Amino acid sequence: MGKFPASVLFCCDHNAVRSPMAEGLMKKLYGQRAYVQSAGVRNDMEVDGFSVAVCKELGIELSRHRSRSFDEMEQWGDDLSQFDLIVALSPASQRQALELTRFNHLEVEYWPILDPTGLGEAREAKLSAYRQARDQIRTRMLDRFGPPSEPGAPL
Repeated sequence: MGKFPASVLFCCDHNAVRSPMAEGLMKKLYGQRAYVQSAGVRNDMEVDGFSVAVCKELGIELSRHRSRSFDEMEQWGDDLSQFDLIVALSPASQRQALELTRFNHLEVEYWPILDPTGLGEAREAKLSAYRQARDQIRTRMLDRFGPPSEPGAPL
């Protein structure tokens, strides 16, 4: 377990499924201990309804999340170099994060999290796949950052 970062950026392919879940979980588990944002390689999707549903089960509100790309993030004034830690949740976002930070000495970690978007036919099967991705993120987060600091955080 590394030291607790002051700021974390979670990234994935579209900022619609895995990285919003990670951003929401981090805020729920650790509150204001870190500045937390998320971004995608591309922004071509709205936040995924199944992600919203499985996070709501843990009391995490994602429905207001606005997806954004790395480019938009920088346009909106979030400079990648301000983050202590970038956590990539997909291979494409890991490549992009390493490319964008090659001149900065930033820590980039790769967490291989299941992409649930193509899994399951029926609603219940889809929800199950999304819960699996959510729980993988939560497990990695607890392993990396330690026990939650927020009262009532979902273990």
